[in-house]
Amino acid sequence: MNLSTARLGLGAIFGAALTALAAFPAAAQQPQQPAGLDAIRQRGQLICGVNAGLAGFAQPDSQGVYRGFDVDFCRAMAAAILGDASKVRYVATTTQNRFTALQSGEVDVLSRNTTWTLSRDTSLGLEFNVITFFDGQGFMVRSNAGVQNARGLDGATICVQPGTTTEQNLADWARANRIRFTPVVIERLEEIVGAYLSGRCDAFTTDVSGLAATRATQQRPADHTILPDVISKEPLGPSVRHGDQRLSDIMKWVHFAMVTAEELGVTAANVDQMANDPRPDVQRLLGRTGDLGPMLGLQNNWAANVIKAVGNYGEVFTRNLQPIGIQRGPNALWNQGGLMYAPPVR
Repeated sequence: MNLSTARLGLGAIFGAALTALAAFPAAAQQPQQPAGLDAIRQRGQLICGVNAGLAGFAQPDSQGVYRGFDVDFCRAMAAAILGDASKVRYVATTTQNRFTALQSGEVDVLSRNTTWTLSRDTSLGLEFNVITFFDGQGFMVRSNAGVQNARGLDGATICVQPGTTTEQNLADWARANRIRFTPVVIERLEEIVGAYLSGRCDAFTTDVSGLAATRATQQRPADHTILPDVISKEPLGPSVRHGDQRLSDIMKWVHFAMVTAEELGVTAANVDQMANDPRPDVQRLLGRTGDLGPMLGLQNNWAANVIKAVGNYGEVFTRNLQPIGIQRGPNALWNQGGLMYAPPVR
C-alpha cells in the first residue's frame, strides 16, 4: 500500500466516523436526566400512582388527604427513601391509564390494587417483585336476588371494568362453566357501581377486596351479598419501571421489613424501645447492626423510619381493611396460617 492510498483510507474512516456521530440522536448526546431514586431525592418527593377512590385502599378524605392500604405503602416508601412519610404526591389513576402513567414517568411507583401477571411483568415495561395483598375475583349481588352461588348467574347481566384481569377472568370462567352472561363494561368505578345499584346489571364482579370496599360504603351494606365463589388468583402489589433496579429493590424490602416487623412484634408505638431488644433479627431490622441500609442506597435506620411512620404490616392491614370487613385470611403471617412470608433481613 503506498502513502497516498493509506491517507485515502484514513480519510474515509475519519469521514465515516464524523457521519455516524452527526447521525447519532441528539437526545443521546445530552446529559441524562436523573431517574428513579436520584430523581426522587432531587425533587424531595415520591410521586405515587393510586386508585382515584377505593375504600380501604386509596381514597381522599373530606380534606382531600389520601388514606388507605396502598397509600400507606407509598408513605412507607417515602419514609425509607426520604425519611419523611409525608413527602408523597398522589396521582389518581384509572384502570386504563395506570400503566401509561408509570411507563411515561408521570409516577415513580404504582401502588394501585393491581394484579401481577406474566404479561404485565414482561411486556408493559413494569417491574413487579412483591405481593402485598393476596386476593381473588368474586361476585356481588343484591341480597334479595336469591342467588346463592356463582352458577346462579347463568343468563345474568354482569358489570365489569375494562382493561383489567377481571374482564378476561369473567370470560374464561363463563366459558369453562358454560355460563351465559351479558357484560356491561364501564371504566370508572363510581359509574359501574351506580349501574349495579340502579339495577342495570344483576351482579358486579371484581376482586373480593374491591367488592368488600364497595359494599362497606353503601347505606345498607346488608342489602348486598358477596357470593362465596372465588374464580381466580389475584396477587396484588406495587410496581416500578422495568430496569429501575435500585427502586425495585427498595420497594421489595420495604414490604418485607413491614412483614418482618409484625413477626418480631415491632410496632409504630414501640419501635424506639425495641432498638434495645437483644435479638439479632431485631437489631438488624432496625439498623443497629449489620450496616445493611447502604446495600439499598439508604440509611441504616430506613426500616425503623418505615415502621415509625406507618407501623408493621398487620397494623396497616388492621387500620385500613378490617373496618370494611376484610379479614386477614391468606394475608396472615406464614406462622399464623397465612401466606405472608419475608426473606431474612441479613
